[in-house]
Amino acid sequence: MKKLLLVCTISAGMIYLSACSGSTPEAAATDAATPAVGAGQSAVQDDASAKNVVQVAVASKDHSTLVTAVKAANLVDALSNAGPFTVFAPTNEAFAQLPAGTVDDLLKPEKIDALTDILQYHVSVGVFKPESFTDGQVIGQVNGGNITITKKDGKTYVNGTAVIVASVPASNGIIHVIDKVLLPPANK
Repeated sequence: MKKLLLVCTISAGMIYLSACSGSTPEAAATDAATPAVGAGQSAVQDDASAKNVVQVAVASKDHSTLVTAVKAANLVDALSNAGPFTVFAPTNEAFAQLPAGTVDDLLKPEKIDALTDILQYHVSVGVFKPESFTDGQVIGQVNGGNITITKKDGKTYVNGTAVIVASVPASNGIIHVIDKVLLPPANK
């Protein structure tokens, strides 16, 4: 009986203390891991797991233009989801090869549809690893278009011009760094 009274007293004391502090340790931990209401997948904070394709791109100094474009097209949440995705990620230098003013023009709010179409032309659903690419392989893209993989002189090309210079795994797919921006054909 004395043990039961002791346990009840300690429990009551703990309940009192947690009520006075305004939150329990469990509630505080849950609050930190729960995104704000209405926030998408990208708002989830997780420093322990492998980075997703967006987080990998954000961490790359060579992909700041791509990250800016993904944010402007409101695609951060979509690309932060489970996927799996294969992203053909043009470098800043690839974007710099476009005619002057092209990137700035595409970042305008009234050009969001064109920007989204171009960005979605760089994304496939599924994981296409470098060792699985074959010469002449056609891969469907999220925007409804297709890209073609070619292999020549030990290099892998996308649409005959963009060279895959590196491949980086992510928690929700893979990123293939490319040296050119892929432009979707006028009629998909």
